[in-house]
Amino acid sequence: MSLLVQKYGGTSVGTVERIEAVAAKVAKFRDQGHDMVVVVSAMSGETNRLIDLAKSIQETPDPRELDVLVSTGEQVTIALLCMALKKRGYDACSYTGSQVRIVTDNSFNKARIQQIDDANIRADLKAGRVVVVAGFQGVDEQGNITTLGRGGSDTTGVALAAALKADECQIYTDVDGVYTTDPRVVPSARRLERITFEEMLEMASLGSKVLQIRSVEFAGKYNVPLRVLHSFQDGPGTLITLDEELNTMEQPIVSGIAFNRDEAKVTLAGVPDLPGVASRILAPVGEANIEVDVIVQNVSSDNTTDLTFTVHKNDMNKARSVLEAVAAEIGAREVKCDDKVAKVSLVGVGMRSHAGVAATMFKALAEDNINIQMITTSEIKISVIIDEKYLELAVRGLHTAFGMDKDPVEQQ
Repeated sequence: MSLLVQKYGGTSVGTVERIEAVAAKVAKFRDQGHDMVVVVSAMSGETNRLIDLAKSIQETPDPRELDVLVSTGEQVTIALLCMALKKRGYDACSYTGSQVRIVTDNSFNKARIQQIDDANIRADLKAGRVVVVAGFQGVDEQGNITTLGRGGSDTTGVALAAALKADECQIYTDVDGVYTTDPRVVPSARRLERITFEEMLEMASLGSKVLQIRSVEFAGKYNVPLRVLHSFQDGPGTLITLDEELNTMEQPIVSGIAFNRDEAKVTLAGVPDLPGVASRILAPVGEANIEVDVIVQNVSSDNTTDLTFTVHKNDMNKARSVLEAVAAEIGAREVKCDDKVAKVSLVGVGMRSHAGVAATMFKALAEDNINIQMITTSEIKISVIIDEKYLELAVRGLHTAFGMDKDPVEQQ
């Protein structure tokens, strides 16, 4: 008998009717002979409502008490889903994160899972029960309720699948799988049958919102077969698996195109070209808890350099104020910022064994008269920073240039 861990997001359980539909789906899998562990999020909009309540009392809510508050959203869903299953004649038992004993560190609002006590769940499964677990939450060593951050229910599902050695972790959401790119931008985008953990990790980190990045990291680390499926449509979804499990003969050069509009470019111009100057610039930025992405440094003829990097758009003004202080200290000429940029990235393990991917990318962008402002690469990724107004044109052009409108077999 196989064990499935299924996770249903907020839109999947957004109303009583949808919770009933999830119960019917879970019942169908139970009838097929599967042991079932179901992880659920709060009903859609509920977490935001609770956060707004907290902010109506405290402008910056106390982190510990905020976790106590927002964790109640999932508690509602697990109880209602168990009632819906019991109504259908299935024995079901609900657990909060603390009842399972999903042990986390004590970083309120963004805790990380450290271990899971699976004894009670295993006992319930042995007794033939469906186990329903609240996602997004755990408990620290002192017994404080903690939450895992936005999208944390994905991580709960994957972590439970790893602890229980489940045959598959199925993430049910409002899309029917992982696509070559966003179908709203490229209508001809295709659903991928399979993608590697490595590729999915890059896609998630580069702006694809299908899965929380930490859940993909967890799945890759513990080799948990992960499948993305639509909550209300039948279909095979997309299986996320190990690199070596894919048939490399059928692996396309580029699997997907990710993009991110939330980028801002920051330049410190006229920096004295001296050893260690980059560290003197970037260290204060890091200390201000600003995450730096793409970095480019140019050397000019007058022994000065321009250092340019990207940050999240929301951090641009904070970065500007940090760098103005740095500029005065090191004698740099000026700080320039631009929040009208976007990042476009090609991702694919097939890029490892194929030369000329960058050349094809740059040619396609040039044909659309799109100027590349910055470039960064890794073994399976090429990212460029471009003017935001050309983002959709770039994505569509690259999708065609790499034959992604076609089935992978047609590309051979």
